Order: sequence, then C-alpha cells, then structure tokens
Amino acid sequence: MHWSSRRTLERVHGAKEDRRRTFSTLFRLLGAGVVAGVLVAFIALPGVGSAGLTTRDAANNFKSMEGELKTSPPSEKTVMYDANGKEFARFFDKYRESVRLDQVNQVMRQAIIDIEDSRFYQHGALDLKGTIRALASNANSDQTQGGSTLTQQYVKNLLVDNAKTEEEYLDATAPTVGRKLRELRYALDVEQRLSKDQILEGYLNVAYFGAGAYGVQAASKRYFSKPASKLTLDQAALLAGITQNPTAYDPIRNPADARKRRDIVLYRMVQLQHITKAQADAAAAKPIELNKTEPEGGCETSKSPYFCEYVKYDMLQILSGGKYWQLKPKQRQDIVNKLNRGGYTIRTTLDMNAQNAVDKALRGNVPPGGNRVGAEAMVEPGTGRVKAIGLSKRFGAGDGRTTINLPADSSHGGGTGVSAGSTFKVFTLAAALDQGIPVSTSINSPETTSISGFQPCKYTGTFNGKKYDNEMLGGGPWPSVSNAGDSEAGNFNLKTGTWHSVNTFYAHLQKRVGVCNAVKMAEKFGMKRADGNPIAPLPSQVLGVNDIDMVHLAAAYAGFAARGRYCAPVSVVDVVDSEGKKVKLPKPDCRQVIDEAVADKVNNILQGVLSQGTAKGRGLGRPAAAKTGTCEAHSCAVFAGHTPNMAAATAYWDFRGPWRYKVYGVYGADTPGAMWQQSMRSALAGKPAPGFARPTRDFGDTIKVPDVKGMSIGAATARLKAAELEVKVSPRPVESDAPKGSVASTSPGAQTEVGPGSTVILYPSNGKRGGRDRPDGRPGGPPPFRWPWEN
Repeated sequence: MHWSSRRTLERVHGAKEDRRRTFSTLFRLLGAGVVAGVLVAFIALPGVGSAGLTTRDAANNFKSMEGELKTSPPSEKTVMYDANGKEFARFFDKYRESVRLDQVNQVMRQAIIDIEDSRFYQHGALDLKGTIRALASNANSDQTQGGSTLTQQYVKNLLVDNAKTEEEYLDATAPTVGRKLRELRYALDVEQRLSKDQILEGYLNVAYFGAGAYGVQAASKRYFSKPASKLTLDQAALLAGITQNPTAYDPIRNPADARKRRDIVLYRMVQLQHITKAQADAAAAKPIELNKTEPEGGCETSKSPYFCEYVKYDMLQILSGGKYWQLKPKQRQDIVNKLNRGGYTIRTTLDMNAQNAVDKALRGNVPPGGNRVGAEAMVEPGTGRVKAIGLSKRFGAGDGRTTINLPADSSHGGGTGVSAGSTFKVFTLAAALDQGIPVSTSINSPETTSISGFQPCKYTGTFNGKKYDNEMLGGGPWPSVSNAGDSEAGNFNLKTGTWHSVNTFYAHLQKRVGVCNAVKMAEKFGMKRADGNPIAPLPSQVLGVNDIDMVHLAAAYAGFAARGRYCAPVSVVDVVDSEGKKVKLPKPDCRQVIDEAVADKVNNILQGVLSQGTAKGRGLGRPAAAKTGTCEAHSCAVFAGHTPNMAAATAYWDFRGPWRYKVYGVYGADTPGAMWQQSMRSALAGKPAPGFARPTRDFGDTIKVPDVKGMSIGAATARLKAAELEVKVSPRPVESDAPKGSVASTSPGAQTEVGPGSTVILYPSNGKRGGRDRPDGRPGGPPPFRWPWEN
C-alpha cells in the first residue's frame, strides 16, 4: 500500500478511535454529572487537544469549581425624580430598563427562544441532544457551531456585566475551555435555583442588542421608540436575531445584514410551527423601519442640569458613606460606577416650578453667552430642602457653556465661589442682637474710617493660598473702611445702618461684637467658604470678603426665615436600590442656632431693606426680608432674601475671576436683586403668604416719629408720649401754613427712626403763610432756637 494511503487510513482510524474513547469517557462522566463541561469544551474549541487539556483534566477541573453563581444584578440605569415624582435625569453606562417577563410581548419571547435555544423548556443547564448535534457538526466542518443554552448565555452575560476591570472582562469572554466549563457549572446552579421563566426574564434583561441597548426593553425603545410589550412579529424577529452578533446585525449600521438575520429567525419560527409560513412571508416582505430614540443620560441631558449635578455629588457621598472626597481616584471611580450601574431610584427635593422660575429670571437678566453669569439657589426654610439651582449659562461643553456648577460649592462640582459682599452683615447683626446690643445704638459712621484693636481668632484652614493650623488670624488694625457714597455718612443705628448697608457703621459694630463671635454666628448658619475651608476671621469678613456659594447662603437666610432653626441643605429625600431596598441616608441636620426672638428681630429689620433701604422697590407684594451685597470695587454683586416659606440667594459676576474681570457699576439691588425678585414672585405665585412672627422681646428698638403736623401742642404731646418719646416745645413760634399755635414741624422729622425715650422738639406755628419746611423737617427760615442735644 502506498505510504500516503496508509497514513490516510491511520488518520481515519485514529480519529475514529479518538471519538470512540471520547464518547466513552463522556458517557461515564455523564453519570457523575460532568459530561456537560467536556462536551462544551469540545464544541467551543474543536482544537482543544492541541492546547494540552485532556478530558480527564476537564472533568477534574469541573468537579473542583465553585458551583454557586455570585453576581450582582445586571447594571441598571439610575433615575432621579423631582418632588412631584417626575423624572428629570438618569445615569447609566449601559442603557438598560429591566422589565418583568409579562411585560415582554409573547411573540418576542418565542422568537428569542426559537433562534437561540428551541428546546429551552425541555432541557436543563445542558441540552445534550443539541450539544451532540453541534459536536458532530463541528467535527465535520471547519466552523464551530454553538451549543450553549439560554441558561449558559445568561450566565455569560451576567459575568460580563459584573466585570469591573479589563482583566475581569477578558476572563469572562476568553475563548478557553475553562471559561466554558465555569459557565456550565454556574448554569447548573442557576437551573436549580430559578424557574425557566425567571431565567428567560433574566436573559432578556441582560442580553446586549446592539447600538448601546442592553435588555429587550431598552432595545425596543432604542430602535422602535416603544415598550417591549408592543413589539410586532417583524420587530421581535429583528431583535431576536441581533443577539448572536450585535455588531454585525445592528440594524442602524448594517440594515441589509440585519434583515437577512431577521428572516432567518422568522422561518425558524415557521419550522418550529410557532407561526405560519404566510405570517413569515408577510413579515419578511416588510423593509426594516426604525423609529430611533437616542439614549440620554447624565446631567447634560437633564432639564435641571445644575440641580442634577448637586444631587449627583450628594449621591456619591451617600454611596461612599460620606467619604467620597477622602477616597483615592480609583475608589472614587468605583463609586461613580456604582451610581451609574446600581439602578437607584432617587427622590429629590427639586421643585420644577421654582426651577423654571429661576431659569427664566437668570436668563432674562443675564445673556447665556459671554463671561458674566447669574447664579441662584432656592431653599425651603425649616427643612433645608433645596428647591432649585440655576445658572444663566447653559450646561455642557463648548462655547458659551460650562460644566462647572457655579451656584454650588466645590464639593458639589462648583468653583471657588463668589464674594458674599454685604449679605454677610446679617451675621454680625444677629450676633449684636444676641449679645443684647440695643437696636437704637447710634454709631457715628463717617464716609471713611480706621479701626484698630481687633482681637485675632484661632483659625485652621487655607486662606489666600496660606495654610493655618490653629493659628491666630485677623488681629490688628483695619486701616481703611469706606462707604459706597457720601450719603452714607452720619449717625446710624442697627436698623438704619442695616437698611442703608453702611460699611463704616458695621465695621464699628463688629468691633463691639467681636470678629470671632460674628464668624461663629455665620458658622452656626452653615456658612463656609465655597472651597470647603472655614470662614477666615478677618475684620473685613463683615463686608463679605470670603468667597461663598449660593446654596449655602440661601440655606443660611432660610434659617432666619425659620426663626433661627437652621437646616443644612439637602437635595435627596429617598433612595431605593434595584432590588427595592431603601438606602440609608444621613439624618437631617436641623438645629435651633439662635433664639426665635433674635431671628424674629433680624427678619423685622431686614424687611426694612426692601421698603426703605438699599433694596427699595424689590419687594414681592408679600412679607419678605432681604439684604443686598456689593463686592469690593464692584467686582461682583449678591442678593439674599426670604419669606417665611422660601429663601433664595443670587449673584452676578465674571466667572473667569471677579478680581481680574470687574463688573463695574453694579450693585446688589440691580441685576442680582432683579433676578431674586422675578424668580421669587414666580416661584411663590399662588402659594400662601404668611407674615413674619413679631419679636417677643424688647431689643431696645427704634421708634418712628409720628407725623403730628397741624395738631395742637397738647394733642401732639400726647401722641408722642404714647409712642414712648419725650417732648420739648420750642419757645419761639415759626412761620408755617399750619394754624397758629398748632405744630408746624418736629425735630427729628416725621417718620425718622429714633430710640425709645428720645426727645422730639415741637415747633409751634405763627400762622403766617409762606413758611417752607427744610429737608431736615425744621421750618423754613433761620432756626430760632437750638437745644444743646440737637446735632
């Protein structure tokens, strides 16, 4: 016999002998429950012998493998909802929407079974008949035919989905016998624990259907913009065909190949007698018609992107046990992945009505393009619930946009903040009232002043690039403090000094209160620098030199609105994971930080800012209190205010750096005041308008001098004494249109704020016409007489 013929016969005989020994071994292993693993090995890798793995090796490895599949549920999108339960943002790195099996059309279920594993309901983890058929086909072909069951495919998809590193992913997809054996070993466990319907449901939710869609519901919405319960026969067949090769059969990129694969599925269903040939012909005659929906995720696609960013960082803190910013970069990424993949349902405090009001007011006053920005935050008094966060600029990358959450602090994706301006005077005011300094306290406040003798405070933090570790900061003189204009020079008390935001008055008042005490009061109301550092206790802190964020400023003013009950800002009220379990949230941080009466008096004084102070004309048509803030050299402007049921803070500046790019000529009552007024009016429209509580303590308040012009001396005296004022009558009448002997005018003039017990001078009229009152309230002509206490 020719040598080549002999070699051929030997090869054939050897192959038959190898197959005989193989099947003999396989059937012996069957009794031990491990034949499946070996069959899979041969089907998956026909050339396994060359890899040095023997049948006995496979059997031994199979026996020693971990049998219980320990994986997390498939990655699922995380969804944020507003206070009314409406979705406003979602996060995912795999677009998936898991559904129950009964939410998937029956035709879709049948199509996936028929094309992937037609005997799914008849076999266990291994379809021995199908595997042997695949083995025979592989032995006679240079192409490998799959023999994996739906259960095995489900296991593989779970392992791939749970891969956290590239190494784990490669291990879950490697073309090795070990991987196939491991899948089968886990499949045996799954078949014991889950019903067939549960396995099918799991597979339909975890399988990849191409174009970024994971799971049948996501695929149905991705390609057809409809839920899986509404799929038609041709659509179901198209989706069922994709899973074998999601790239090759992607109907968006490869419609021709996808259609061929769809038709294969249709006629497979005919072969298995699940549809008629006529139905298949009709479906196959249809072209592929898609109605695509692009999957959207992340804050960039949200209607409330800046609020979304704030919630995102709160969630990262929650999921890391409050340690997110202490973690290493890789650990932080793990927490981000947990948020994106965990399928959390997040209930937030967002009020879309308030948010829309904020967005409209900001962009109506500050053009979205350019470098100047308007920022605002709204917070609910008594709860600390953040209701809205907005910025005039659009969120996102590119010209005219930003991804920096400028209304928030750095720990919520914001920047380094903006100078608080004179909105910080409120804390020195509160500290003064808390110490018992009378409201009527009068301080001579010139246009410019110099103050020395400030006591330094211990400080730990970073300020102006320098680190302090329990060091003394802020002592020494304040060499130059100036008011905004000449009109602000004179004598002022706690009311008028606040109403007109007199810098020199507050510089002296802070000297009496103590810088450290004023800063402690700000800290009681949650104030800190936007970069996370404590408030620097400099004398100039009363004028707002510390850079802060709008969320915390609004929360502080909300504390005054709530009668001294401060609540730290909160954006998340409830979180449920993908399994329906509640996630533990931090306890609300609410505490009474000052007496109610003190807060009531602060509110009482701040109401005057809107009626007769620097913010006159910015009222809301309901009880409200506010404080303007203009930064040094007009580099920025801020406005903060509140009603009993809402607080808001706004700012206007050049976000490239207010000290380098100044906003000339702007005051707190201008652009920031306009944004505050418009947004608050709209957000509160139709809501109750409660008033502020009256102070229950005597704060040495001021009294408005009653208007007694034209009254008799006796009646005027009685009226003034009833107002707790002392009365003096000028001995010389003055010219006036008032009847002879009646009151021509008073000094101080009507409606002037004076302290209780102050003396008011009555000027009698001589009844002669032509008298003209001077601006100071005294009658026209040279003053006939001056008392020693008149200034």
